[in-house]
Amino acid sequence: MTFERISVDPAQMDGIPCIRHLRIPVATVVGMVADGMSTDEILAAYPDLEEGDVREALRFAAEAVREQELPLLPTR
Repeated sequence: MTFERISVDPAQMDGIPCIRHLRIPVATVVGMVADGMSTDEILAAYPDLEEGDVREALRFAAEAVREQELPLLPTR
C-alpha cells in the first residue's frame, strides 16, 4: 500500500510519520478523529490540512496496526 500524503523524514520530527512534510503528525490527526472531532473541525484546527490528509492518516494508522501483533488482554 502506498501513501502519497504521509512523509517520514528522520530530519523532521525525529522521523515521526507526518502529513505531507508538514509538522503535523499522523498520530495527532488520528487522535482527533478518535476524540470525536469531525473532518471539518480538524481542518479548521489545522488549515494546512486537506480532507484527503485525514482519510490517508486513518488508512496509514490502520495499516500500521495491521502490520503488528498486538497483545490483547483476556476478556472477563
